[in-house]
Amino acid sequence: MTQNLHTHTVYGDGKNTPEEMVLGALAAGCTSLGFSEHSPLPAPIDPDGWTMAPEDVPTYRAEVLGLREKYRERLAIFLGLEQDLDSPPPGDGYDYLIGSVHTVWADGVPLSVDEGRDSFVRAVGEHFGGDFLAFAEAYYGRVAQVARTGCQIVGHFDLVTKFNEGGALFDETDPRYRAAALSALEALPVKDLLFEINTGAMSRGCRTTPYPAPFLLRAICGRGGRICITSDCHSAGAVAFGFAQAQALARECGFRERWVLTAHGFHGERL
Repeated sequence: MTQNLHTHTVYGDGKNTPEEMVLGALAAGCTSLGFSEHSPLPAPIDPDGWTMAPEDVPTYRAEVLGLREKYRERLAIFLGLEQDLDSPPPGDGYDYLIGSVHTVWADGVPLSVDEGRDSFVRAVGEHFGGDFLAFAEAYYGRVAQVARTGCQIVGHFDLVTKFNEGGALFDETDPRYRAAALSALEALPVKDLLFEINTGAMSRGCRTTPYPAPFLLRAICGRGGRICITSDCHSAGAVAFGFAQAQALARECGFRERWVLTAHGFHGERL
């Protein structure tokens, strides 16, 4: 089964309509697709409107469910949501939730983790004295709380490394960095959650490898955790981007199964 459960559309910061994403999934040979639009966030956190507007939620839900029926003979479609730690509760009626952190708070100000390299560097300089490890510690302090979103999947666990290809901004082998990341992992009910291996930053040219880093994947595996493989796609041509590389990474880090969603819930499939 080829499945992607992390999919964005024009309801949020994606480039294509839900139906265009369905057609992209079919072109990529997918057998199932899950939509996971960004949950609404208050304006101070999302001044640019990259998340779904609250008034659009019913339309989003209706459109995805309509596509489920229209394409039911060709593609299994699931209705999900990427539930941000700062968002209000999502309500019932979703097939799954991806719990994610996109913002660090400092000095009463919300700071984006992944908006862009320049804004990231500026935020660290202005609010953390240029100490990228301090920013990472604040980020992982929030990741440690992500289970309270009610999620089944933890999204892009180490998103804070998005602009750190090749250690350009900070050293990911630094004991201080790794202690923060592993502390967040310890705080989560690892065996009750799925951790996505996410290729989204690869498709957008920010990274050459998926999230999370190998040391984190090995730690998740060692704690009995489970993984799914997602593309975090924002365009129809990237629905299954980098899946072969993600599967190879999963095997290298000790996993022998990836988990997929069916009409009967999540179950493991051999890698």
